[in-house]
Amino acid sequence: MFYREAGQYKTSYKADMSVFPLLQDRIGIIAILAIAFVAVPLFASEFIILSVMVPFLVFALAAIGLNILTGYTGLISLGTGAFMGVGAYACYKLTTLFPGVNIIVWIIVSGFFSAAIGVVFGLPSLRIKGFYLAVATLAAQFFLQWCFVRIPWLYNYNASGAIEVPERTLFGLAITGARSSPEVRYLVLLSIVVFLTWIASNLVHGRIGRSWMAVRDMDIAAELMGIKLLPTKLLAFAVSSFYCGVAGACMMFLWYGGGEANDAFNVNQSFIVLFMVIIGGLGSLIGSFLGAFFISTLPTILKFGVPAVGIPLTGALAEHLTHIMVGALIIFFLIVEPHGLARLWQIAKQKLRVWPFPY
Repeated sequence: MFYREAGQYKTSYKADMSVFPLLQDRIGIIAILAIAFVAVPLFASEFIILSVMVPFLVFALAAIGLNILTGYTGLISLGTGAFMGVGAYACYKLTTLFPGVNIIVWIIVSGFFSAAIGVVFGLPSLRIKGFYLAVATLAAQFFLQWCFVRIPWLYNYNASGAIEVPERTLFGLAITGARSSPEVRYLVLLSIVVFLTWIASNLVHGRIGRSWMAVRDMDIAAELMGIKLLPTKLLAFAVSSFYCGVAGACMMFLWYGGGEANDAFNVNQSFIVLFMVIIGGLGSLIGSFLGAFFISTLPTILKFGVPAVGIPLTGALAEHLTHIMVGALIIFFLIVEPHGLARLWQIAKQKLRVWPFPY
């Protein structure tokens, strides 16, 4: 709600804290949700769902987790892939030990195991920051990746360390396993992502989010204001790792249908998610979605979309072009627009609101 006084627009506290303060934004999010929940399952092909939409949602969830830590709290992490692996293995063990419980419950619960591991490796964040913290989280990545393939309790003996996803049903529909349809897995994944995004939005727009941003801007000043640094940073590590863990469980159970830790949760995965956050926009939930969509769909577009319009492009060349384009965009956004695609989207919305009257 806006109040006009002496030519100045003022907002109420409630309006200032609103996630979608403008009517156009609320209409837009409703339209997006309607398309995602109704139009995509009805009209999108199986290829689009499995090769575009499902990877996009999985990486968007992981990017939200990393953005909470790096974008909102200012703590650099290179262990995202490992925390995703913790969630995947936790979900696998819980599913095999307690087969009677719904798989969606274990997907969410697996995030708490990842959060606990994230808190352990987040303890040094009170003493170190910047490059040294990045190295510490990178060490966590290599240590956890070693655990995935060396500790017998974690993996399946018959699969030599691979996660084998069992078939589980919901309301009579198979949501995991060979009999599950892409549409069902997509809708389950979409529901999880929407719910957790709503939780993250409330966190970053509330007292906890303001504490994270105060630590990001200047931790010494935040401490002088009464913010306790260690609990605040550890909470950021916990929430971030929780989201990454759920993303890892979703990747194995709702996307891959099984896989090995060295292939799915290696250090390359950590860098890919970091690139999504940088290109999408640090400190922005919408930026997490934009960055995840761009990087997750770019290889598919180059490999299948470009040849479909008559431009010859081999798979190897498409992969090289993907690396070149992502690298160039990272340099561009770090130099020209540090807030990434989210800032460009915000500028575009502002111009559309006043079009065709620029003043």
